[in-house]
Amino acid sequence: MRRREVTDDGQGRCPGAELVTIGAFARLSRLSAKALRRYDELGLLRPALVDPVNGYRYYDPAQARTARLVAWLRRIGMPLARITEVIALEDGAAAAAIRGYWAQVEAETAARRALAAFLIDQLSTEEAMTQVGTLGIRYAAGTDIGAVRETNQDAAYAGARLLAVADGFGAGGAGASAAAIEALKPFALGAVPAGELLNGLHDAAERAGRAVRDAVAGSGGDVEPQESGTTLTAMVWTGSQLGLVHIGDSRAYLLRDGELFRITHDHSLVQSMVDDGALTEEEAASHPQRAMLLKVLAGGGPQGSGPDLEVRDARPGDRYLLCSDGLSAVVEAGALARVLAGADGPGTAVRELVALAGAAGAPDNVACAVADVVAL
Repeated sequence: MRRREVTDDGQGRCPGAELVTIGAFARLSRLSAKALRRYDELGLLRPALVDPVNGYRYYDPAQARTARLVAWLRRIGMPLARITEVIALEDGAAAAAIRGYWAQVEAETAARRALAAFLIDQLSTEEAMTQVGTLGIRYAAGTDIGAVRETNQDAAYAGARLLAVADGFGAGGAGASAAAIEALKPFALGAVPAGELLNGLHDAAERAGRAVRDAVAGSGGDVEPQESGTTLTAMVWTGSQLGLVHIGDSRAYLLRDGELFRITHDHSLVQSMVDDGALTEEEAASHPQRAMLLKVLAGGGPQGSGPDLEVRDARPGDRYLLCSDGLSAVVEAGALARVLAGADGPGTAVRELVALAGAAGAPDNVACAVADVVAL
């Protein structure tokens, strides 16, 4: 068997092949040799050939496009593991993956901005840090298996301090959704001082993630941890403020002064495409990848960077709805607003919302929780 010659011909080329030395490839790709060696060490861009004797690296000129893409993805802050996935995709899929990543970055930046504003407000006055509860809630929650699914993987809970919905997926989805909500209940057993709400939310979200991993691991059988998990959208009440924990595409809405506001941002591919103008809301509703989530609580650990955390002010007369996409994906916002505005209480609202999903065909499980804010 003939040994392949890899000796440099003095022009930066490898004789008998269309390969070039690392120096020539650095000039071609407009990157430094040091950067190329680092990409090799990280597994982002392997040389086409490495001399087994002297360790010299040789590259195919066609790799220059990938090398420049890696450099740009590193510049926008994409994690190394995600870069590896993106550069293995076809152009269209890679563009969608980058779009989804950047939408996630922008959503997380917005969430951090809101948290920063909350901290500034709390630290501005000593009185704000010791605020006590002045509001209470009336509440109700319910789930329905729907007309198509064989099992119900949605979970919902409503209590004096906690409102939550979770939409499980995969073989261990039912256990994951239940575990996520159960993990939040201890945090909501008593009144949470406003100044402690942010730290408490963070700790509770981490407990929920661990609970999901434990629940999926305990499912046994052929369950793949990363293929099972849940969304989670929950509110914890302090009495005058509420803390919001959100990951996935379950949603939270606020009906205030007769107007309905969506107060969560879907962590989904189609939402990222809507955000950057590639899709309209109407197109997103029927997009074939509308169920592809960018962030969830998964059995193999958080997918994405973990839940969004937010602190919001509550007012007497507010009505909140938390729901899985089994409701929001089949019932348009105007119909949700009409039911929420017309129902005489949270229990009636839940029943009528589930009925709306049923009238729309109920292709998925449905979970919803409704709470009215009342003055104590």
